[in-house]
Amino acid sequence: MPAGANRKRERQYEHVKESAKKRGESTKRAEEIAARTVNKERARSGESRTASRTSTEDPKSASQRGGERSHKGAQGRTKDQLYAEAKRKDVKGRSSMNKAELARAVGH
Repeated sequence: MPAGANRKRERQYEHVKESAKKRGESTKRAEEIAARTVNKERARSGESRTASRTSTEDPKSASQRGGERSHKGAQGRTKDQLYAEAKRKDVKGRSSMNKAELARAVGH
């Protein structure tokens, strides 16, 4: 639990940690995710001494964003992720497709 947190943040930490563990994260990774989430929320609400610009100026909190930025990096989703979606959608010829072709085939 991050230092200087109140009871609300302690409950939030435990909730986020348990949610991450249910998704299959290791205990260590779940604790890291929970600590980062709580620290960001503390920064947004002015409960911490220091805060990054994204913590204070982001229009949505991490919990409201809910993975909105996931897979939106420089190249987007990986070829493996696109292939897995193509497989779920039963796209024919997927095994011989490159990343761009897979993206078009699954509609991304």
